[in-house]
Amino acid sequence: MAIELLCRKVGMTRIFTETGTCIPVTVLEAGPNVVLQKKTEDKEGYTAVQLGFQDRRRSTLSKGALGHFDKAGVGPKRYVHECRVSPEELDGHEVGGEIKADIFEAGQMIDAIGTSRGRGTMGVVKRHNFKIKKKTHGTHEGYRNPGAIGAGSYPGKVFKGQGMFGRMGGDKHTSRNLEVVQVDLEQNLVLVKGAIAGHPGGLVTIRPAVSPK
Repeated sequence: MAIELLCRKVGMTRIFTETGTCIPVTVLEAGPNVVLQKKTEDKEGYTAVQLGFQDRRRSTLSKGALGHFDKAGVGPKRYVHECRVSPEELDGHEVGGEIKADIFEAGQMIDAIGTSRGRGTMGVVKRHNFKIKKKTHGTHEGYRNPGAIGAGSYPGKVFKGQGMFGRMGGDKHTSRNLEVVQVDLEQNLVLVKGAIAGHPGGLVTIRPAVSPK
């Protein structure tokens, strides 16, 4: 149980070490996250903190939602996320306080949770890496078709899990054990080694690695 920081994916770039090694990194704008609510064992039955990220207009929210933000003494937030924490960590955060990128450090292993890019309806070649048929004698127009998907008389059905065309992307994806290469406290940025699911500007949640290598 640890803080799961809400971030905005800025994009990808690369940095060079002192030895000249090139490292591809994903740049994340890590907050600041605002503590909206603290949930305790006595009242809610578990300990957690509710975080808010990115400002939004008051006119887009109902009176009930605005009351929740006003009670915390902060402006309306676009994203609201709750994460379980230990009672000791709960005492270290106050309602209305900010949580920034300084909770992470270079060399730390983290998990990154994002939503993959939505590709819409895709065929089997792009969606399941099917092989394109040879454009030679005997092959007709269906070069990218999946071919036969079921048997004849027996078993007379299409097996569950058969790769077919359909909606691709737009799914929740967790990348585990990514290394934090650099933390920029002035601009509140976290540079993570490798790629993270999602489009530039999308929401990404990072946390200390659950099962670090």
